Amino acid sequence: MSTFSTIPDNGRFAYSAITDRHDFTWPQGKRLAVYIGFNLEHFAFGEGLGAGIGPASPQPDVLNYSWREYGNRVGAWRCLELFDQLRLPTAALINTALMDHCPDLLRAVIDRGDELVGHGHSNSFRQSDFTEDAERELLAGCRERIATLQGQAPAGWLSPWISESRTTPDLLAEEGYTYTLNWAHDDQPTPMQTRSGQTLWSIPYPQELNDIPMVMGRHLDGAAFADMIIDNFDEMLQQSQQQSLVMGIALHPYIVGQPYRLRHLRRALQHIAAARDQGDIWVTTPGAICAHRQSLQLLAS
Repeated sequence: MSTFSTIPDNGRFAYSAITDRHDFTWPQGKRLAVYIGFNLEHFAFGEGLGAGIGPASPQPDVLNYSWREYGNRVGAWRCLELFDQLRLPTAALINTALMDHCPDLLRAVIDRGDELVGHGHSNSFRQSDFTEDAERELLAGCRERIATLQGQAPAGWLSPWISESRTTPDLLAEEGYTYTLNWAHDDQPTPMQTRSGQTLWSIPYPQELNDIPMVMGRHLDGAAFADMIIDNFDEMLQQSQQQSLVMGIALHPYIVGQPYRLRHLRRALQHIAAARDQGDIWVTTPGAICAHRQSLQLLAS
């Protein structure tokens, strides 16, 4: 092979510098859209994947399993109280196993009017390990189950552990999903090509403003993570004077729902809510972001 052979490309979208794009605005002329991705996850007992607060032990790994389950039993409810106090919507990224495990938690986010986003059946398994037929069954089954839960099918998908096969975007479009949160390559929505010719939108989902890589991976804690959210928000608010942008915040209740971390998250979200109250930003959901950007695309065509 030549040193200068063509390097494989993702084949889903072309390179585009954010400074060279057609300008647009969010509803009411807003320039920065902010959303919370609230990950509600279920893990198998005694097997499979899962974040850990301590070294993995032989299964059943009671320490790490029970620490994660704290999020469903306590942390998520404390987070919802905070979101209610600040009048903040969320996108609830849900494992459908929660429909059997803790249906009252899912009912609570539905009652709040939050968007439900498909997030696999359980975070114990990687989607990329599935055959194409099994992956299609997963996408279709989760969409059907969520539709029965809330009366409408979800528009969006986030793969467990952000794991994709080479055909995941194609399968998502073919199974009726409008957008994916898997790709972290931009600060604006990106239309992705699929084999059927249908457009699948990539809505920015954060891997920096995300408590798993920051708290569990880089060993930051509540104060530093909250400072990061505030700094990122202030900088993006300034940058959005040039281009309309999307800022997501990814939260897991077994991490940020711990009381001392929740105290700092409260500080960060109060800062964002104050900017919303001043009319500076659009606090929304990824589904609404996708629908608005899609409508602008249709008007331009």
